[in-house]
Amino acid sequence: MQLTVGELAKRCGLTVRTLHHYDAIDLLKPSVRSAAGYRLYDRANVERLHRIQALRQLGLSLTDIGIALSGPQAPLAEVIDKQITQLDHELTQATRLRQQLLALRAQLASGQSPDLADWLDTLELMTMYEKYFSPEELKELPLLTDPGTQAQWSALVATLQAAMDRGAQPGDPDVDMLALRWMEMLGRDTGRNADFLMRLRAVNEQEPQARQRSGITEALECFVEKAVVAARLTLFARYLSEPEMKFLRANYGRQMYEWPPLIADLRKAMDAAVPVDSPTYGSWRNAG
Repeated sequence: MQLTVGELAKRCGLTVRTLHHYDAIDLLKPSVRSAAGYRLYDRANVERLHRIQALRQLGLSLTDIGIALSGPQAPLAEVIDKQITQLDHELTQATRLRQQLLALRAQLASGQSPDLADWLDTLELMTMYEKYFSPEELKELPLLTDPGTQAQWSALVATLQAAMDRGAQPGDPDVDMLALRWMEMLGRDTGRNADFLMRLRAVNEQEPQARQRSGITEALECFVEKAVVAARLTLFARYLSEPEMKFLRANYGRQMYEWPPLIADLRKAMDAAVPVDSPTYGSWRNAG
């Protein structure tokens, strides 16, 4: 069975324009074209489209999806399992929130004072982060304040934990994909501010309840660090020679937590209009 671009768009809830764009960027090429030149999509195309949409739901960009699908691919059943895991987690979160809101509404409707236990937990979390961030800075960190962003992180953490539990390794294609997603979300939700990144790491290291709430255990954090390094090395291998890659494999990631403070200091110097011939920049260049 083959579908025209219009039929496929209607059946999967996308627009014809979107499918044309996927074709133009070589993300989803139709199997054949009819004698009249119409795009025709077969079962293999639909399976690939499912993978694309599943990765889109995880938040990957089209560029990252293209990279993820260019190498060995996980069985489609695993892709579906990840979607189910994510949906189950989101449903659990939504159900819990709904129950809290229903209980609060019932208490208010009956004229009773609401049970503040859940809200006190939230205040405890806010107070914890206020040790490290000003109220203005917290507004710039949606992963601490926005429920939708928090749900995305919870789903990603759960997926990575499941990968680690089943014995997946950094460098596996599906783990690379998740590591790229982690990097993308972390940059997005910290405004690519290296200073914020360092302070968030300090929260995890110094506040045990932060790890309990986020689910990012020390073991998972270590797994993610290795996965990020492996994912980046996979990307670099497309552009570097084998001797260059050998050097990178031996050294890349060894000082990964020394760079953010340097980048933060450089940003502060730029914001303060420090002259480029200042010793400040000289020490930064020496460090690089």
